[in-house]
Amino acid sequence: MGKVRVANFTVSIDGFSSGLNQRMDEPFGDNTEGLHAWYESAMVERDSGRGGPEADQLQRFHEQAGATIMGRNMFSPHRGPWADESWTGWWGDNPPYHHDTFILTHHERPSVTMEGGTTFHFTSAPIDVVLDRAKESAGDQDVIIGGGASTVRQYLLAGLIDELDLGVSPILIGEGERLLTDDVAAALRDFQVVKTYPIGNATFYNLSR
Repeated sequence: MGKVRVANFTVSIDGFSSGLNQRMDEPFGDNTEGLHAWYESAMVERDSGRGGPEADQLQRFHEQAGATIMGRNMFSPHRGPWADESWTGWWGDNPPYHHDTFILTHHERPSVTMEGGTTFHFTSAPIDVVLDRAKESAGDQDVIIGGGASTVRQYLLAGLIDELDLGVSPILIGEGERLLTDDVAAALRDFQVVKTYPIGNATFYNLSR
């Protein structure tokens, strides 16, 4: 059976994964410039065909991934009931997941099948029920808990995550959605730091139960 893991989740030094006022032109909100600089470099490395450690780290998200779970805020800048159902994510017609991807939301809507094999499922079911659905879809592969911070925090506090790749970027956000709250710090005591390594401007920590 595959693992339940968080891959390439990046926070600021003060523990935030996004700032205030997430919106269409600032998907991660205010004061987040440089948060994902390593990711942007990785995309350049990968698309140029050169490869390298940043591109390798980017690929870790996809290795053995059979299903993804993410929160509504990661999928969309819109809040509340869907004004319409034309929004199908930030990633264009061919999202990078290529498998069943479950969106946690209070406002369900019909599933959407995209190019490349990604199907977005919108669900208000409890997180353990969603995880069971994702595991069934993933088979022997891993289930990725994709973010944002609220989604990762819920699964961590429920003891449902096996492995975590956490990147820390050298910026301060100050306010927004925080992953590293006191209760998360307590939950992380069940993990061991397996590896620490630099990727671009970030320091990565691989943690495992």
